[in-house]
Amino acid sequence: MTFNDLTIIEPVLKALVKEGYDTPTPIQEKAIPIIMSGKDVLGCAQTGTGKTAAFSIPVIQQILSGSENSSEKKKKKLKALILTPTRELALQVYESFVKYSAFTSLKSSVIYGGVNQSRQVSTLKKGIDILIATPGRLLDLAQQGFIDFSHVEYFVLDEADRMLDMGFMPDIRKIVSSLQKKRQTLMFSATMPSEIEKLAVTLLHKPEKIEITPESSVVDAISQYVYFISRENKTMLLNDVLSQPDIDTALVFSRTKHGADKISKRLLKQRIKNEVIHGNKSQNARQKSLMNFKKKKIKILVATDIAARGIDVSRISHVINYDMPEDPETYVHRIGRTGRAGNMGTAISFCDNSEKKHLKSIQKLTGKSLLTLHSQTH
Repeated sequence: MTFNDLTIIEPVLKALVKEGYDTPTPIQEKAIPIIMSGKDVLGCAQTGTGKTAAFSIPVIQQILSGSENSSEKKKKKLKALILTPTRELALQVYESFVKYSAFTSLKSSVIYGGVNQSRQVSTLKKGIDILIATPGRLLDLAQQGFIDFSHVEYFVLDEADRMLDMGFMPDIRKIVSSLQKKRQTLMFSATMPSEIEKLAVTLLHKPEKIEITPESSVVDAISQYVYFISRENKTMLLNDVLSQPDIDTALVFSRTKHGADKISKRLLKQRIKNEVIHGNKSQNARQKSLMNFKKKKIKILVATDIAARGIDVSRISHVINYDMPEDPETYVHRIGRTGRAGNMGTAISFCDNSEKKHLKSIQKLTGKSLLTLHSQTH
């Protein structure tokens, strides 16, 4: 199947051709026709499966098909609202909407906290069709009277499981209470814990459920390895691993912000160039580091889980778990940053004695055993 087979209108098809898209991914193939039929959707798909295009393409098409005569110079009204948990993800979803609507008259905007609101407010005042936002800044600007929810026909809740983890549910319920009842709601989550199922019941009306991969499964294209190592020797092992010639780009995960800073500084002492992103870094600093990583000005990025959520960098060759995640589903999110879009990937975990219980939970969840590697470092 190609995008031509999905009855996508010519301006959007033209944009997809420009971006080099030809064949839809499984979630796009399933979700786009259902969304264009007007039904609510509950989608479960791992990171890297093309989920952003699965909802942005049909939302753009439906707004265009229901829009007023383009010759009428009316101020645009907000028709679609997309909520994301992090600033990085908000920006990446915004970029996708801009790309796919490049040959239309639709206007998109993105708002998030951590930066001055004046530029965001200025854009909102001009009128937009599509808004991508993080919950806190959205509520803040709405309470100031800068956002009118009364015309929103399409509401997308992206990365719902991460929203739950980050404590955004009260904000989401406030936002939903401001939306009109007659709307199409699309909810996407990488995992489907019971809390997300319960939320779906309250937000969605007779939804179609789309599951592209078995719950919490791991992409087969990722080779997974583990080193059993003492905590004090992890830094030395990381130096050794990162010096291997097959590492093109590596995303190194730390459990804490303080830990990420320490890892980064120790690597710099060994003259291993890297940058670090976490919640204490300014938005501009995080975006600069991400851009340097995307453009391969640096090949190593050290990150915490929340800061890394939404990183969509193609061809990351390696994900390294310096700290084993306590939640096995976090492991799935982490390693999903490699092996994307049909590419192969490698995930390497460093496991000390205190973390063996986490490894056991990961192997139980994924149904896969990690291959043990042996190091000269103990």
